[in-house]
Amino acid sequence: MSKSIKTGLIITVLASQILLAAGLLLTGLYDTQRRLLASLDAGLQAHAMSVAALVRYTEDATGNVYFDDSLLPESLDAGHPDVFVIWAARSGLLVRSSHWPQGLDLPLGGARHWNFTAAGVPYRGLRLEQVPILDREVGPAFAPQTLTIVYAAPTVQMDKQVREAGIFIAGSSLLLLGITAWLALWGIRRGLSPLQQLADQASLVSARHWELHLPAETKEIAELRPLSESMAMMLSRLQRSFAQQREFVGNAAHELKTPVAVLKSTLQSLLHRPRTAEEYRAGLEHSLEDLERLERLLQWMLRLARTEQWAHGALRPDLPVIELSATCEEAVERIRVLAEKHRNHIVLSSNAEVRLRADPEDMQMVWSNLLENAVRYSAEGSPVEFAIARRNGGPAEITVEDHGEGIREEDLPHIFERFYRGDPSRTRATGGFGLGLSIARAVVEAYGGTIRAESTPGKGTRMIVELPVETSPLTPTGN
Repeated sequence: MSKSIKTGLIITVLASQILLAAGLLLTGLYDTQRRLLASLDAGLQAHAMSVAALVRYTEDATGNVYFDDSLLPESLDAGHPDVFVIWAARSGLLVRSSHWPQGLDLPLGGARHWNFTAAGVPYRGLRLEQVPILDREVGPAFAPQTLTIVYAAPTVQMDKQVREAGIFIAGSSLLLLGITAWLALWGIRRGLSPLQQLADQASLVSARHWELHLPAETKEIAELRPLSESMAMMLSRLQRSFAQQREFVGNAAHELKTPVAVLKSTLQSLLHRPRTAEEYRAGLEHSLEDLERLERLLQWMLRLARTEQWAHGALRPDLPVIELSATCEEAVERIRVLAEKHRNHIVLSSNAEVRLRADPEDMQMVWSNLLENAVRYSAEGSPVEFAIARRNGGPAEITVEDHGEGIREEDLPHIFERFYRGDPSRTRATGGFGLGLSIARAVVEAYGGTIRAESTPGKGTRMIVELPVETSPLTPTGN
């Protein structure tokens, strides 16, 4: 099931806006109700004190009281009358309003404010205790009293105002929600349009068209800049890989063409006219030499292909832990005959035991390639220095240094490329194909190492290989 960034963003924005609208609605209702309730409580307090002021002492100064109902305050809700009841400390129940709900009997004591419903009408009540009587009498038998007042007003009007406020807030929130949702959708579509443009341009890339033309707007977006730069770098690497692949095919065809043409010419000349047995033998020997050259070239190409395929995966788990100097010594023995032919001597030195998890044949092949190049291009009678070193517990460093004519500066960046020859005529004369350093690099990188070249024209070349070391003990070998 495919997922859409746009849909996910829209759902997230809408959900956040709905939550915001719901939060505003609840907050608005709570604040409105709190304010109206505070206003109602203040009105209840004022009206309760107003009816308290209507309690009078009798003229005989005995402390008895009566209620003067001629100045009753108006109800807080014009559509529904207020109700109240007053008790005097000694006289008991003094007055109960005419609209007091039947069957409603409120005990003394309890909370100061409370809500109740009577005859289907919601009320907010207030209880005041120990309220002094404002009227005063003078006399030897006068004993003042205090009042307990319960005053209640309907909350119908307040509830209506809360509902109206809720409807207004909800309507406003829905309107703002619609506007913000539209703006969010517009912004998301506009914000994702550069990504769509990037995808459209990427779809135009092909083996014949490698350029990624991005609008200026896309290049200026901070979030897309790393992606566009990475895509440009990826396309550049792919283009270079395709170019190298085409060059490899062309160079391989060229390398195969020469010995095949020579072999064909030799065989045709043998068939052109009858020849002696010795002439046939000589022709077949030349043909075998050409076939051996073809076989070596195919072996190099297959080895390079296998090594590069292996480099894209992981090291084989069955690789043994070997001692690196042993592979170097084997490589020296392989090149000794060639070195003696060129009157060169190879000097092998090591400052530490270096262990490596690798195939010994792979390592010997790398050192053989490097040593063969060093011997072929060294001055006659000069040494080839082959050194193994490890410093400060870091990776192993293996160097092969010759004292020949060196490599030209413009050729140095390309020497590890397949079939590359800085001096084609000389290299072909020595029997090389331009694949040795490519294979050496592929093997070294497959083992997690690096290889580089340093050269000074006229003084020689130094090849430097760095390989990760292994701390495990050597793998025992069978007899």
